[in-house]
Amino acid sequence: MATTQPLLRIEGVSVRFGGIVALDGVSFDVERGQICGLIGPNGAGKSTLFNCLSRLYTFNAGRIEFLGQPLASLPRHKMAGLGIGRTFQNLALFRTMTVLDNVLVGCHSQHHAGFLRNAFKLPGVARIEAEARARADQLIDFLQLGDVAERTVADLPFGTQKRVELARALAAEPQLLLLDEPACGLNHEELESLGTLIRDIRDRLKVTVLLVEHHMSLVMGVSDKVVALNFGKKIAEGTPAEVRRHPEVIRAYLGEEETEEATA
Repeated sequence: MATTQPLLRIEGVSVRFGGIVALDGVSFDVERGQICGLIGPNGAGKSTLFNCLSRLYTFNAGRIEFLGQPLASLPRHKMAGLGIGRTFQNLALFRTMTVLDNVLVGCHSQHHAGFLRNAFKLPGVARIEAEARARADQLIDFLQLGDVAERTVADLPFGTQKRVELARALAAEPQLLLLDEPACGLNHEELESLGTLIRDIRDRLKVTVLLVEHHMSLVMGVSDKVVALNFGKKIAEGTPAEVRRHPEVIRAYLGEEETEEATA
């Protein structure tokens, strides 16, 4: 019986920075429609793997495929067009631009009319611009940013800026969304609504999510599958319940001396 190809396949990926091994033979798949959580202590390799998926880092060994296409030789600027979107732990917004203009930047990364076509108002520009504006308006409404759409990003609270970055990432119509520490810096109220939002992105927008997050209750609450890393190696993979009670995961977070008590 033929098996369905995963959306994302990571096979034996290793990354070395001089004598430091950041990733050591990491392998796992992300299926279409999944929310997959990626956890591990500081220095486990989570950010390194995300940067490999974004083509910010080059991996030394292994293979990464998205929709069956190898990513190793793909130019970085082609990632959005391929169908991979990303947010960053440290915001990467155009702070002097409005919320709407930031989201439109994401739209144009997918529906770029071209410099000459725009400059000379060649056929098709008006249609492309109208489609981009409609997409931006849809996402602004989805993320409840309508009241601040015309405000400059720098003037907004941090939690609101995080939603702007999320809207911009979604504007490129990704099939896979990489969320890098989305709960970082959020207050309790914002954190409570984040889990619902991540599920809505998957369920309503049909976007697969790979989530890096230190906030364990969020990861375990929204993920279909969790992958745990430590010192660059995969130490566990499975449902949130399976990973939560895995001895290697408990040891990584609590230490050797706590393992027996935590699993009792």
